[in-house]
Amino acid sequence: MTETRDITIKRLRMRSMRRGIKEMDLILTNFADASLSLMSDEDLALYDRLLSENDHDIYGWVGGQFPPPARYTALIARIADMAQGVTRPQ
Repeated sequence: MTETRDITIKRLRMRSMRRGIKEMDLILTNFADASLSLMSDEDLALYDRLLSENDHDIYGWVGGQFPPPARYTALIARIADMAQGVTRPQ
């Protein structure tokens, strides 16, 4: 069964809130609240895949300690910008 877009967004928001690292809870919840409803279905699918990655890896990518995999580069840049209070055109 395929879930509706609204259910997908709710699920991704919940997954953003329930991470293993409190810092990632905060960063991803803020990003999810501001961005998920504006994302395309393709972007939502990519974000869903990102949430399956290890929290320590995501934290390192967002914090710039090491580069993310190419498939996540633009998404991680958006998350990092939001975490740092930077706004860019979508």
